[in-house]
Amino acid sequence: MERIRIAPSDRVFVLTGAGISAESGLPTFRASDGLWAGHRVEDVCTPEALDQNPELVWQFYSERREQGAKAEPNPAHVALADLEASLGERFFLCTQNVDDLHERAGSKRLIHMHGELAKSRCEHECGEPPVEDRRVYKNLSEVGRCACGARLRPHIVFFGEIPLEMNRIQKEIDRSTLMVVVGTSGSVYPAANFVHWARQNGARTVYVGPEAPLNAHAFTSVVQGKAGEVMPGLFEVE
Repeated sequence: MERIRIAPSDRVFVLTGAGISAESGLPTFRASDGLWAGHRVEDVCTPEALDQNPELVWQFYSERREQGAKAEPNPAHVALADLEASLGERFFLCTQNVDDLHERAGSKRLIHMHGELAKSRCEHECGEPPVEDRRVYKNLSEVGRCACGARLRPHIVFFGEIPLEMNRIQKEIDRSTLMVVVGTSGSVYPAANFVHWARQNGARTVYVGPEAPLNAHAFTSVVQGKAGEVMPGLFEVE
C-alpha cells in the first residue's frame, strides 16, 4: 500500500463518517432494512418526531449514550489523533459522528457537524449553549430543563436541520491542500460535497474505507480496507 505523503506546506482536512465508528461496534443508521437500532429514522431523528413523541426520542438517544459509553476508540481514531499531534494547527477534523471516540483517542481540533451525543440543548433554541449531559433517562420526566424553562433535547442535528459550524468547515476546506475522507457512504449531504469543494481548490483527495463511496470519482486516490487496519502507517509526514 502506497503511503500518503504530507509536505511541510500541506494543510490536512479530515472528514469521518459512520464507518469509523462502526469498527468500534456502534451501529450505523443506514442498515439494509432501513432501520436504526430497530426504529425508523423518521420516528427518532426528525424535528417532527421530537414534537410528536419526545419520550421515544429521548429513550432512543439514551440507549445510544449507553452504547457509546461502552465503545472504545479503534486504531483509526488513534491514527488520526497521532496525525494531529504531528501536524498541529495544519490539521482539522470534521466528523459526521455524534460519539466522542475521536476525543477519547486524543483529537482536539475537531467539529461535530451533526451534534454530540453527550450534550443537550434547549428544545426551543433560546440561545443558551449546549450543556454536557451523559445521563441515561428512563422516562421523560427525568429530562432536565434549560435556564429558560424549556425542556432539553439531544444536541443532535436531526434530518431536516442545518449542520453545525458550516462557515468554519467551509473556511477549513478552502485552505486545505489534502482532504482525507474516512468511512462515509458519499450519500449524506452536504458532507458528500466536501470532496468536490476541495477538488475545486486544487487539493488532493483520499478516501479510506472497505468499499468505494458513491462519489468515488471525485477522489484522486481510494484506499480500500477497514480504516482500523489501513490508517496506522498510512501517512508519511515530511
